[in-house]
Formats: sequence, C-alpha cells, structure tokens
Amino acid sequence: MKRRYLRMVRRAYRYLRHPHIRKRPWLVALTKPLFERDLWHPCRNTVASALSIGLFCAMLPIPFQTLLAALASMRAKANIPVAMAACWISNPFTHPPLIALQINFGHWIREHIHMPLPFDKATHISFLGINIEGSPADFTVGFLATGVILSILAYPIVYGVSAFLPNRGRKVTSEMRRQQKSSR
Repeated sequence: MKRRYLRMVRRAYRYLRHPHIRKRPWLVALTKPLFERDLWHPCRNTVASALSIGLFCAMLPIPFQTLLAALASMRAKANIPVAMAACWISNPFTHPPLIALQINFGHWIREHIHMPLPFDKATHISFLGINIEGSPADFTVGFLATGVILSILAYPIVYGVSAFLPNRGRKVTSEMRRQQKSSR
C-alpha cells in the first residue's frame, strides 16, 4: 500500500516539475510551495493535519472543496494528497445524507444552546423521498459544527492508527533508512 502511494506521489511530483509547467510565471507562486518534499511524504504529523483540513473542507457546502483543501494544506504544511483524498467523503452519493445530518445536527445544537440567528425562517426540503424540515441557520450551524468536530477527531484517529505502524508514523530520515538497510 505504501509503495503504491509513493509511486503515485512520485509520478504526480515528476509531472508537476516538468519544465513546461515550471516556466509558466503565473504558476510559480502556486507550484513553488508545492515542491517541498515534506508535503508529500506521509508522516504522523502531516497526515493528521491534512486529514483535519480535508475533513473540514469536505463538510463545506461549496464546489471545488479539493482545491481548497490542497491550498490550505500547502499553507499549513500538511500532506497534500491526504487532504485532497479526505475531501471525497462528501461525494455526489453521500452529499444528500450529509446535508440532512448537518441540518438535524444544527437544529439539535441550536435547540440545546438556544442560539438565535437572524435568518431563522423554517423551510421544507424534499429530496429523493427524504423530507427535511429546517432553516438555513440550522444548516449553517450544522456544517460548521460537523466540520470542526471531524477536524478535531482526525488527530486521535491518525495518532491511534500510527501506534500500530512499524516506525510509529514518524518521519523517516536518511539516517533511519541507513539503519534499516544495515539491519537487513
């Protein structure tokens, strides 16, 4: 699995380093931070922050979530492929149930906190036989709350999974590679 991931990343990295792409002046500002190797190698810290960014962006009701996650992960120095892959939780098949969940969760939060918002007019939405009662305020509170909760949960998930990995998910340095080769 790791070899396949690294092969895919190397291929994308080589494509982006092609002289035809690097010589475009309007792409230099975007591609320069993209070529930092640390943003492409999976280690526990960069994967956790990338998963957090990707899950938050996946809950946003906007188009081009993947592009937003890639730009945010470049800015936060997180793993770019993981952030982009995490955005696909909200694909066209899962988006309607996510919207229903966000509206209900937002309504539940607003009901328990007693949060008044200016755009609190109730609406009725029917999609594929699913009837949803809610307001834009419920949806706004719901998608922000689910995004924040999933972003926070990304860290314990990654650190818990990395506890079972051979090097505990730490960044592999050249010295660690030499030690692994000499021990074989």
